[in-house]
Amino acid sequence: MSESYVSGASPTPFTVPAGKTALLVIDMQRDFLLPGGFGESLGNDVNMLRSVIEPLAALIAAARESGVPVIHTREGHLPDLSDCPPAKLNRGMPSQRIGDPGEFGRILIRGEYGHDIVDELAPIDGETVIDKPGKGAFYATELTEVLEDAGITTLLVTGVTTEVCVHTTVREANDRGYECLVVSDCVGSYFPEFQRVGLDMIAAQGGIFGWTSPSDDVIDALRELTPSPALHTNRI
Repeated sequence: MSESYVSGASPTPFTVPAGKTALLVIDMQRDFLLPGGFGESLGNDVNMLRSVIEPLAALIAAARESGVPVIHTREGHLPDLSDCPPAKLNRGMPSQRIGDPGEFGRILIRGEYGHDIVDELAPIDGETVIDKPGKGAFYATELTEVLEDAGITTLLVTGVTTEVCVHTTVREANDRGYECLVVSDCVGSYFPEFQRVGLDMIAAQGGIFGWTSPSDDVIDALRELTPSPALHTNRI
């Protein structure tokens, strides 16, 4: 099948075109999701994010089986913090800051254990991994080139957190002309009210930024696609 539909998507059914769709998995990193990590050090309940792992693992498996490329992102910085502006480094009053020693190495520093993706969702050989210094996946990264090279027009967006990196990326993608569906049980926030409002904002006013749908409906649509060649660009 050249395309399928997520019939239960909000605000309208969503088209999933074969060969032009990618699954974007945003920042499912140990620093954010593991007990004892950076996220928990800020006073957050990491179980709010960990609830995303199981449905997202099933969605990733369905994408791989359907030939839909999976692109992973990791938020983090160079060891010398030269790509981390003071406006980000000094924002707020956390117990620890980016670059400080943490439970899993220096916090949000590329190459450290905590910077990498949780084991349950680890990329496989050939899948793209994008290291990003900002909230959005397009800023100061090669994501645009990766998508253009593969002919991608449609993104299934997942990851954490809903109101920060997911929202920023969807807004960036919308401005660049990509059609986005945010998979509602495959994105997570430390704050339930942010999760609810964040999803509502995306699909409001006829889909001002995109669409939303639970993963079961998305998986059903993926299974109807004719498998197409996966994205071969490897950024691991």
